[in-house]
Parts: sequence; structure tokens; C-alpha cells
Amino acid sequence: MFQQPVYLDNNATTACDPRVVETMLPYFSQIYGNAASRSHSFGWAASEAVDLAREQVAALIGATKQEIIFTSGATEAINLAIKGAYEMYAGKGNHIITVATEHKAVLDTCEHLAKKGARITFLPVEASGLIDLQKLEDAISPDTILISVMFANNETGVIQPIREISQIARKHQVIFMSDATQAVGKIPVNVNDLGIDILTLSGHKFYGPKGVGALYIRRRDPRVRLVAQLDGGGHERGLRSGTLNVPGIVGLGKASQLSMLEMERDIQHILPLRDKLENALLQLEQTFRNGTAQHRLPHTCNLSFNYLESEVLMMTYNRKIALSSGSACTSASMEPSHVLKAMGLSDEMAYASLRFGLSRFTTEEEIDFTIQTMLEGVEELRGKSIAWELYKDSLS
Repeated sequence: MFQQPVYLDNNATTACDPRVVETMLPYFSQIYGNAASRSHSFGWAASEAVDLAREQVAALIGATKQEIIFTSGATEAINLAIKGAYEMYAGKGNHIITVATEHKAVLDTCEHLAKKGARITFLPVEASGLIDLQKLEDAISPDTILISVMFANNETGVIQPIREISQIARKHQVIFMSDATQAVGKIPVNVNDLGIDILTLSGHKFYGPKGVGALYIRRRDPRVRLVAQLDGGGHERGLRSGTLNVPGIVGLGKASQLSMLEMERDIQHILPLRDKLENALLQLEQTFRNGTAQHRLPHTCNLSFNYLESEVLMMTYNRKIALSSGSACTSASMEPSHVLKAMGLSDEMAYASLRFGLSRFTTEEEIDFTIQTMLEGVEELRGKSIAWELYKDSLS
């Protein structure tokens, strides 16, 4: 029998794989040297472990280890990337293009730069959640220095046409950045095949530890340069000063290695479970999928249950199922999801949405339980809803 509550909030964070934890443990109390200490064996051992992890992360995304900078997570990597590019290429221009459905780490960083003189274009999305490539190209001007488009959305799982975006960026000689936090480790991501110049990722999204992430910066064709945002010590080739989190980095490396080896198996396990859950819940009247069904992550599904507030559903059943209505980074906000609003949903439908995120640890028994609980729960709460009663009356 599985343990309750069933955890289906894997877009917010995943469980750290036990094999990752096992690999990390010696670096807390046995191999505990500072990786920057070059004068003794403790530092050498820590440095070697970091070097191996750098190779493992690079291999996962098709990069070289010299192109990987370790950070505290994707948010720091995003700030370093966008602010660093804005300062480095200020002589060319001040225009940044991004998308209205980006994670708040990107949107808020761009808003911060707007106050400092940057010109920001926030591209709209279609009802599918995808951008219009022609609108992207039309937005480019001679002073455009960066295009930042999320690889896969954290709320809907929608995957943007990354290769086509990079081709447009290359055509206009603009640096292309992608926040790939939700995609890396879940689906194949190769920076060279896709033409990505800057990429951000975070370990806890693919079975690694929290508090560690990485920034990929292309070294050739084109060579990308950034201005450091943290000073002091010159760590990480001068781009990210501060003592390295060796246990976390080791864990990120191990998680990367496991994802390379097991990604296809994970997809084959997760996808049928996601589809089983989604298809069962879509049988409920006035229930809708948000975002394209074709171009999305295999572990994500976002549904709106009309005439029902998702918060009420979550509060009623959160002892049985762990879910969210959107990004964990904005869960304290009472505002409707900016992602779903950008896709054209009304406030009511955005408030009625739930995100289901599966993982390599999700079982069919848990999905069956979730289906039964959700079907019964939606029917029960709608039975108490005056709005639902009025809707049903309008059909008779």
C-alpha cells in the first residue's frame, strides 16, 4: 500500500533519488575539503569531485565542461545570464525579447533591468501556449541583444519550438538563452543540436538536491561573454564567486548521469500514467486541458475544472494528494496564473486550474487513487456549488 498523501507536485520539486543521496554523503563529513584549496589532498579530492560533476552535467546537455558554471539554482543562473548579458553587450543595444509565460525569475529580472533602461518585449502566446515565430522575428531590431525563451513551461509543460527560435536568433546574430529548468533531465536537451547559447537548470527538478544549479555559456560559434554579478574570490572562472557547494554539485552530477542513463525508461514509465490520469479526468463535464496536447513534457498535465476553484479542491483533499495550481514560486500570491491568463483563460478558469506533475517514482496505484479521489471530489464540491447548479439548470 502506498503512503498518503500521493505526491504529484513534481514540477515544484522532485524527491532526491536515493542513489544521489548516497553519492553525496561522503562529501559532508569525509571528503569535506574546499574545492578551492590547492595545497592539500582534501582540497584536491573536492576539486576532482567537482570536475567530474561538471563533466556529467555537460554530457547531459551536449556541452563541454568548460561551458558549465555552477550556481545555487536556476534563479541565480537566470539572473547572472540576463543581467550579465545586458551589461556585457550594452554597447550593441539594450533590447531583450522574452515571453509573457516565462517563469517569474526571468520576468522579474527583465522588469528589474527595465528600470535601469532596458527595453523589454514580452511576446504573447497562442491559446496553445506556443509563441508565434513570426511575431518573434518581427520584434527583433538592430539593438536586440538577447532572446530568452523558456524551453518547457513549468505550469503547462508546453515545449516551445526551440530549434526554430535559435535559427531566427542566429539569422539576426542575437544571443539565444533558454530557461530549461523543467526540461533538462526529463527530455533530451542538446545545446548544440538546438543552437542554444545560454541555458539554465536546477538539480532539484530532476531528482537532485535543492540549492544547486548550473549555467551553460557557449564558448564558440558564437562565443558568449557575461559580466559577473557576484564578486569575491574569482571562483567559476570569475563568473560566480563563492565557496562551491561540493556535496550539492556532486549530487547534481550524479542526477545528470542517472538521467542520461534512464531518461527513456522514465518517459516510458511516466507518459502512460500521465495520459491515464488526464484522460480519466477529462471525462468530467466542463473539464479542459490547458496547453497543446502534442508539444509538452511527458510528466505534466494542467487541467481546469469549470465552476470549481482549485484552491477549494486542494484544501479539501491535500491530505490525500499533493498538488498545486501553478508555480511554487508564486503559490503565496492570490492572483490567477499569469501563464494561463497569457494563454487567454478567464480569471475564473485560471482559478479553476490544477497542475499534475509525475515522476520516475510515481506508481500506477497512486494514479488510480488520484483518479478516484479527484472524480469523487469534483462531483462532491460541484454538488455544493450554486454556479454549477445554475449551469446545469441552463442545460435543461
